[in-house]
Amino acid sequence: MAATPAATATSAAAKTPVNPLSPEEETLLRGLNKLRNEEKLTDVTLIVEDHRFKAHRVVLAASSDYFCAMFADCAMIESRQDEINLYGIKARAMGSIIDYIYTSVLELNYDNIEEILAAATHVQVREVIERCTIFLGAKIEMENCLAIAGMADIYGIMDLSERAYRYMCAHFEEFATTSDFKEMKVDQLRFILTSNFPIDVAEQDLVRLVCSFAIEQQLNESALGDLLRLIKWPHISYKSVDELRNMNCSLDKGKQLPLPTSYYNRIKQEHMRHRLNGVVPLKDQSLPQGPTNMRGMELCLLKIGGFEGNGLTNVIMCFSPKKMNWYELTAIPHIDQCNFGTAVLNNKLFIVGGAYDVFLKEYIHPFGFCYCPLRNTWMTIAPIQQDRCRFSLNAVGTQHLYAVGGILDDDNEEALRMVSNVERYDIVKNVWTYMPSLQENRSQHAGVVVGDKLYISGGVHLANILASMWVFDTKTEVWQELAPMPTPCCDHVLVALDNRIYACGGWHESLTEWRVLVEHIYAYDIETNTWSLETKIPAPKFYTGVTAMGRTIFFVGGLDSTESIDRASAETMAYDLDTKKWWHEKDSWASPNDVWESTCVAIYVPNCDA
Repeated sequence: MAATPAATATSAAAKTPVNPLSPEEETLLRGLNKLRNEEKLTDVTLIVEDHRFKAHRVVLAASSDYFCAMFADCAMIESRQDEINLYGIKARAMGSIIDYIYTSVLELNYDNIEEILAAATHVQVREVIERCTIFLGAKIEMENCLAIAGMADIYGIMDLSERAYRYMCAHFEEFATTSDFKEMKVDQLRFILTSNFPIDVAEQDLVRLVCSFAIEQQLNESALGDLLRLIKWPHISYKSVDELRNMNCSLDKGKQLPLPTSYYNRIKQEHMRHRLNGVVPLKDQSLPQGPTNMRGMELCLLKIGGFEGNGLTNVIMCFSPKKMNWYELTAIPHIDQCNFGTAVLNNKLFIVGGAYDVFLKEYIHPFGFCYCPLRNTWMTIAPIQQDRCRFSLNAVGTQHLYAVGGILDDDNEEALRMVSNVERYDIVKNVWTYMPSLQENRSQHAGVVVGDKLYISGGVHLANILASMWVFDTKTEVWQELAPMPTPCCDHVLVALDNRIYACGGWHESLTEWRVLVEHIYAYDIETNTWSLETKIPAPKFYTGVTAMGRTIFFVGGLDSTESIDRASAETMAYDLDTKKWWHEKDSWASPNDVWESTCVAIYVPNCDA
């Protein structure tokens, strides 16, 4: 086994969480422990490494399957002995376990965790094993993930083993630079390759690391071939396989180690074998901002925040097409808010700005957050320079987010004119920068990116609902006005597919009505700069969450306009761009709760079986 956690992490004592005891249970434990300490009514002595622990058989049997079987079976000689020797465990660990049995208190730290786990497994005290598992699961990090995985494997704690290996895979790029990667067992690497856990390196990079590991371990070509057979070759393009010929196999920074010719021949052999079996490389991912590696990842529909029956929520719900169900994925780590900017960049979810209520007063804030589905973690990003809500946030390329327009704190139009209504965020530098301003400021508009161009349409400005559409070339940093939308529109969503932009949902005003729903999807042709009618929406609603997943446009929830009083809906409708047909009666797609003013995105998350 690799180095123990005690050798790789700073020792830090911690009492594991326990379920609170009732007053009656506390009284009983205090009484039993008092009897033990006073050696009253004790009827057995456990001898471990010359240390003697007096206890009560019935108490040990009630807490340990091992002792229960020993004392309850009259055929076992130990059931009639006053003194019992226990071998293969540490006295200190046994003392801690007996203390736990009598007090429900267990103190764990990096120095004692492995010996207590070993002893608890030996004498089968399930609650102590559970406490050790909780402790180790909360302490998994780069310095000890392999050690914890090895420990979990030894003691058969499958849940802990999976958590440790998942951590390794989610941080594999960094893990491969550590000494643990060089020293891990071949079976451990084989498990990683067969697990289908999401991993943060591209599949072709995984091939390089497998080869580097094989060189480090001095594996023969047959053993290398066994590992290469576990590579997901459909995730690697023909071109990438050719590029592997010149890869650097050194695991040490700054050093060069060419790929042996025999290794490259093995790689080509495996790739060719899959081609002959009819397996072809995957086409480009359906999302330009997809994950680094498709292992264990599934394209899912997210419903982010919004209003539900109990009010505003920060919860993010995920719909898995594979399992055909919704589940709670995570929650925005901020006070419940709405009208924030949402974008997906490099398969990470960015939430920026927005507003929250305190005593019925709306406060606009500049804070930003980034969620990584692969690692299921949130981090904060630099706050946007202008506090804003009801603006558009879009990802361009692999490094930038663009925020356009919105409502500022106190609606300070003068402040906006003095700087710019456009800001760009650099994810590498973690900095927001003002960009050339859009001539018509607006809020409640829509934005979408096609290539390196950002399109903005509709919205509200000075109480007027706009029909205008603009494009910003992020290379030349110039705005250009395009053909206006067929009807003024706000609170809609733009979706881009096949060099066409689809305007979905929203509302406008008429001479007789304050709010009129847009009942159609309109399509904008980028080449001809013209709009056309795409389809009629079967059941248009206000404040519906809209996004595209694959070649289908989804509408989630919203406020039903058929009632005299707006009624929230959980209905999900979808429009297939290939068949030109709608469906809106698939109950399994319906949101778990009625919802409106939520944001929807498509993003890859670890699939339910990974």
